[in-house]
Formats: sequence, structure tokens, C-alpha cells
Amino acid sequence: MGKQVTEMLKGVLEGIVLAILSGRPAYGYEITAWLRDQGFSDIAEGTIYALLVRIERRGLVDVEKVPSEKGPPRKVYSLNAQGREYLEEFWRTWSFLTERLEQLHEGGK
Repeated sequence: MGKQVTEMLKGVLEGIVLAILSGRPAYGYEITAWLRDQGFSDIAEGTIYALLVRIERRGLVDVEKVPSEKGPPRKVYSLNAQGREYLEEFWRTWSFLTERLEQLHEGGK
């Protein structure tokens, strides 16, 4: 990814991760792997883990420790009611921004 994409992604990555978790519970590596499969190849696992810690502290997700075949238990994250509200606000903001950007792209029509 180019620098511009990386910078833009920083601003929306939290919403992307919450959107992933709205579909199903997941652990950090699963989220990172899915993002990489979607073409976000430059995303570091550490970035996702740091984001997961932040959204956990803010009360947007529930966490369950699930035994792992290898090593310590995995922390599986699922979106809770507060996280769903936050995600809805994210999508409203996203719609507002994309509409305005499209207007600018079309020459301010």
C-alpha cells in the first residue's frame, strides 16, 4: 500500500475491525489474516492487537479466553451493545464523508 492509503486507513481501521466483529467473534490473528486477504497487506499484527486493547478498554467489545492448541489461551473478541452503537455512528459518519467527497470529486455539483 502507498503512504496515502496507509494514512487514510489509520483513521478508519477501528471501524473496520468493529465491522468485522459485528459479523462474528474473532481473535487478533484472524482479523489480521482477513485484512491481509482483503488486500491490506501492510497491516502489522501489532497494530491490530494494540487496537483491540484500546476498544476493549473503551468497553466496545466483550472478551472470552478460549483454549488454544498451541500456547496460551486466545482472547476472542465479540462486539457488544455499546460497540454496535459505536459502529452505527461510524457508518453514519462514513456515509456523510463519502457523500461529501463524492460531491467534491464531481466538481462540487
